[in-house]
Amino acid sequence: MTPRFAAASLLVLSLVAVAACAGERPGWTYAPAPSPTPTPAASPSPASPAPASPGASPSAPAASPGASAPAGVVLEISAQNIAFDVTELRAPANTPFQIRFTNNDAGIPHNVAIHEGSPTGPEIWRGEIFNGVETRVYDVPALPAGTYGFICTVHPNMTGTLIVE
Repeated sequence: MTPRFAAASLLVLSLVAVAACAGERPGWTYAPAPSPTPTPAASPSPASPAPASPGASPSAPAASPGASAPAGVVLEISAQNIAFDVTELRAPANTPFQIRFTNNDAGIPHNVAIHEGSPTGPEIWRGEIFNGVETRVYDVPALPAGTYGFICTVHPNMTGTLIVE
């Protein structure tokens, strides 16, 4: 092998390696792991549980492995075509509840996070991000009465309102 041929071969292999590593990056990123404990700013106030809403079912399904299963309300929400299927959820105040979240977008990561006041307010709880198609049951600690926003932390255009009363 001549030195000129060896140098040309090395140059071609280097260019191929650089081209393979310089592919486009996805338009989304993974967020950091959720904090283990919520930090609501408002103090709890007594309130009676809200009646069941279209996004709630009266019985709790089996919780995800290792999670405690609070009795009570289970809110149903799903993601498809990078959008939530509901824009409003209702939960009882001062009572833990569950969110049964189905990600119907194959290979696309989604989650549900709860923010104080609106989807752009301070985050007070975050569910795990996971790729679809899959369903996860999130255990959400008791929240004081009020209006909250929910959002997919990967896709900030996916938002809704959580009313806790």
